[in-house]
Amino acid sequence: GLIRSMSSMFEVPVELGADSYKILVAPGLLDMPGCADVLKRQLSGLPVLLVADSNTERLYGEKVLALIRSCGAASCGLHSFPAGESSKNFAVVEEICRAAFRNRLDRKGVIVALGGGVTGDMAGFAAAIYMRGIRCIQIPTSLLAMIDSSVGGKTAVDLPEGKNLIGAFHQPDLVLMDTALLKTLPDDQIRGGSAELLKHAVLFDPELFELLLEKADVFLKLKDMALITRTIARSCGLKAAVVARDEKEQGDRALLNLGHSFGHALEKLQNFCGFSHGEAVAYGTAVAARLAEFLGFLSPATAERVIDLFRRYGLPVSCNEFTPEAVLDVMQGDKKNIGGRKRLVLPRAIGDCFVYDQADDAVILKAIGACRD
Repeated sequence: GLIRSMSSMFEVPVELGADSYKILVAPGLLDMPGCADVLKRQLSGLPVLLVADSNTERLYGEKVLALIRSCGAASCGLHSFPAGESSKNFAVVEEICRAAFRNRLDRKGVIVALGGGVTGDMAGFAAAIYMRGIRCIQIPTSLLAMIDSSVGGKTAVDLPEGKNLIGAFHQPDLVLMDTALLKTLPDDQIRGGSAELLKHAVLFDPELFELLLEKADVFLKLKDMALITRTIARSCGLKAAVVARDEKEQGDRALLNLGHSFGHALEKLQNFCGFSHGEAVAYGTAVAARLAEFLGFLSPATAERVIDLFRRYGLPVSCNEFTPEAVLDVMQGDKKNIGGRKRLVLPRAIGDCFVYDQADDAVILKAIGACRD
């Protein structure tokens, strides 16, 4: 009941009272008249800044600028920055804000983010702080951004000390997911993006878990766009339901961090230039499954099935690069910890996970050690 389908277009509502918005999902969405109609209501007569990275500007910049102009925006500028996680910092956010000023965005102005998670996070953060907050529209172009970062209003930049340490909750006014854009992604980005899709299945949806296990090849090779579009819409619906219950991560929303405590630690140890975020989440989920097994919450057979799902998508479920002690040491600085206790998301069964903060360091080290070849 989370998703309304209109022919080939899916509409996923994110219910947040005054901040509610819609996610539209379809192959070829940006070319559909329905998409232009929705955008007109958002942009007509207003100044707009399109923010893209160097890749998405090259691939879709002209097309999306033309779409925005056709929707009656008063003006539309474009700001782009070098693609990659290394751009996710304060200096680039300041550049976006200055570009907004140069393009005469006032408090009624709108920032449109066109790109993957880094673009969405930074353009969203710029929108959250420019003139104390202006509106923003997300057009995610990567699988990771569609399933994860464009939904739920988390925006952030990295510090040298760690990922996403500075940010704000700032919900978009609209999210447009054109699944046809996935066809321009390199294989490793499809693989990495699928990690969050698999994570949602482990967290909430045993049926989706079975589907993803069976259809790994279809997803990785983008063979059936109708199925992929429907699955992305379903995954967004699962996340939207959690965000609607717990926008600011006081309770249930913390579940979405499955795999992230171990994954973020590894990304930081690699200086954000080793595993992609999706690969790190896959590794982290494997460690969480082993930890749940060692603590007696999860049967060894189910732990193996969880790990096998990620393995089928070509994602790493082990890492020998650092000692378990090094990984544990970085985890002490995780912003999800409270009162010095590590808050970890653990599976009890497929579709049933919980937050646990009683694991002692010895068993955590054992679980990290079990995910080495």
